[in-house]
Amino acid sequence: MGLALNDILGRACSYNKDFSREDISITWINYKCENKSVFKGFGTGINNKKMGYPASIVKLVYGLAVFSWIKKGSLLLSDEINDAVRKMLSFSSNNATSFLIDLLTGTTSGPCIEGELWENWKYQRSIINDWIHDLNWEELVGINCCQKTWDDGPFGREKEFYGHDNKNRNAMNSDSVARVLEEIMIHIDYQENDLNLRSFLKRNLNKFVLKNDSLNQIDGFLGAGLPESINLWSKAGLMSEVRHDSAWWVNSQSLQTLLVVFCNGEVYSKDTSFLPSIAKEVYEFNKTYIIDD
Repeated sequence: MGLALNDILGRACSYNKDFSREDISITWINYKCENKSVFKGFGTGINNKKMGYPASIVKLVYGLAVFSWIKKGSLLLSDEINDAVRKMLSFSSNNATSFLIDLLTGTTSGPCIEGELWENWKYQRSIINDWIHDLNWEELVGINCCQKTWDDGPFGREKEFYGHDNKNRNAMNSDSVARVLEEIMIHIDYQENDLNLRSFLKRNLNKFVLKNDSLNQIDGFLGAGLPESINLWSKAGLMSEVRHDSAWWVNSQSLQTLLVVFCNGEVYSKDTSFLPSIAKEVYEFNKTYIIDD
């Protein structure tokens, strides 16, 4: 897999002189199903521990945090919370994300504040990072997930909270995203009345459906490189400086794949072919060399 990924990335970067493997981070894990509920993962990566701005992929963390808050009784699941998480993950709604971060941390956006009020606000907003630290997952060490996501950018106390030169900006790597997505996909035993994060990530690859949904998180992303018949769950991130995607798909009855790709730079943000080409080659490799073993 390591040799294959190196070749796949090399070919993908060769199509554009401005593409550089130093701007790309990838985590690729295949999961063999040993029985109905146990998966054994094996994989590889390139620059997979390199931190970068996750854009809307951070919403996976916030979704898992809401699930955890509800399980421990810090939040009471309601139709409104369920709808907000659905819109955050399915449609990448920044308004829903803002609402949920306020609920998780007991903070609100607004004008700048000072003194004890400001110190308390910053302490409260860091609660999600404290929870991440307490999970004690090796892949999540050093990540920062405390900022809201924006259409136009932060203002007031939110902008000040970003710090000088945006040093407090959200930061993740492809390994940390993979660990969170893995948790959502195979480690949670969802019950009937649970907040079903996995269901909110399910994507429809039907071309007619995609044509009528301009925010489908498939066109220009990993899902566009996969067959239409594939069962796919994913969460993308896109802004002027990055184009990322995290995806989980079913290859066969016994093999499933997790693929996270971070693309850092304006050239990737504007490109709609790079991510699909990576997914297509990973799928073809699995079909040829793994599934038939």
